[in-house]
Amino acid sequence: MWTQLRRWSAQPSTWREFPLTDHASAKIELLPVTGLPEFRPGDDLTGAIVTAAPWLRSGDVVVVTSKAFSKVEGRLVRVPSDPEARDAARRELIEQESVRVVARISRTLITENRLGIVQAAAGIDASNVRHDEVALLPADPDASALALRNGLRERLGVEVAVVVTDTMGRAWRVGQTDTAIGASGLRVLHGYAGQIDVQGNELAVTQVAVADELAAAADLVKGKLGGVPVAVVRGLDIVDDGSCARDLIRSGEVDLFRLGTNESIAQGRREAVPNRRSVRQFSEEPVDPAALRRAVASALTAPAPHHTHPVRFLWLRDHGLRRKLLDAMREAWQADLAGDGFTPEQIAKRLSRGDILYRAPELVIPFLVPEGAHTYRDERRNGHEHTMFTVAAGAAVQGLLVALAAEDLGSCWIGSTIFAADLVRSTLGLDEQWEPLGSVAIGYPAGDPPPARGPLTTGEGLIEL
Repeated sequence: MWTQLRRWSAQPSTWREFPLTDHASAKIELLPVTGLPEFRPGDDLTGAIVTAAPWLRSGDVVVVTSKAFSKVEGRLVRVPSDPEARDAARRELIEQESVRVVARISRTLITENRLGIVQAAAGIDASNVRHDEVALLPADPDASALALRNGLRERLGVEVAVVVTDTMGRAWRVGQTDTAIGASGLRVLHGYAGQIDVQGNELAVTQVAVADELAAAADLVKGKLGGVPVAVVRGLDIVDDGSCARDLIRSGEVDLFRLGTNESIAQGRREAVPNRRSVRQFSEEPVDPAALRRAVASALTAPAPHHTHPVRFLWLRDHGLRRKLLDAMREAWQADLAGDGFTPEQIAKRLSRGDILYRAPELVIPFLVPEGAHTYRDERRNGHEHTMFTVAAGAAVQGLLVALAAEDLGSCWIGSTIFAADLVRSTLGLDEQWEPLGSVAIGYPAGDPPPARGPLTTGEGLIEL
């Protein structure tokens, strides 16, 4: 449909005309088709509509609930009439008709069915059928729409469009609407890209799902309880561009909901550890204290020997104290490097690796505090006991790094405090039982994280005996 948009031009007191296309009409009518029979397999749906609606005109859109096609096309499945047995049979059918489960909400399964449609229970329905039956969706709703359209042309001499509908929920919205799952004879999507609105703004990405709007509008006169499976929308200027309802299904790469709840959680678990990166450049955005505390709480769930709690995370929030500690560690490291015979240039380069601990918005120092460790009569077992506690503390440190990444925080573990344990304890006023396990620089990444390290081959990281 072509209309004219008048837009004020740069010249005073003049208007310019801009043609545009619109999917809307000035007026439409919704006409229920009454007097239709209760359909059964093998019935003539086209003939029934011809008899009930001889008043059809070219340009009408005939909107038919998918249940009518399911019945006449023999897509009814016999099930036990006992409610529990019927429900069990229906669930088995849902599994058969689904290619993947997107989400499980209580007893309701949201699945992608063989048509590529994501909806509850693969579209399998037990309403408006006999108590010992359930209805599957039509095998090819677009083909069903085309066949009905051709049949109405042959018998009534009219050129109509056909939309096949099913009821389904919507992401982010409460309630259900009828949606097009089959279509023939109309443009299912109307694109407005490049058009100019009445305020003179160019539309960029707007696409209207015309077939879905027709399905929802027709349901206002079809309803769910009145036994009216067919309605006619009259007055819309339809254009047949060869599209069909399958064109309304988003492909995986642009589908915001490609992964359902269960799949998203599973993928997040798989990617949590390998997606952690060592981030060395941080933005100036302050770290959310609650996010850091949540990460520490997660880290402290790491396993520990003898039901002990051998890990402490010291959050060094006093920047003056942080600088005092880092300056002392730098001086000690510089002395060690000089004693090793490094040149001043080499020493300066090595010392610069610790600059991240000065720059990071937050600094956390993990400690092993082996309270509750067993004491043995020999040093061999005492050494093994300490190793066991050290491994447990390392698991907590790794847990912290992963938990920080899950909070969108970058982190980098630096091992320098391990080489200056006495200095760390004396500067921070800790007793000799506290063993520093490096430092963790924390902040929001300044840019994209570095690429993931490629997976180790079996020969590198896993040996099978």
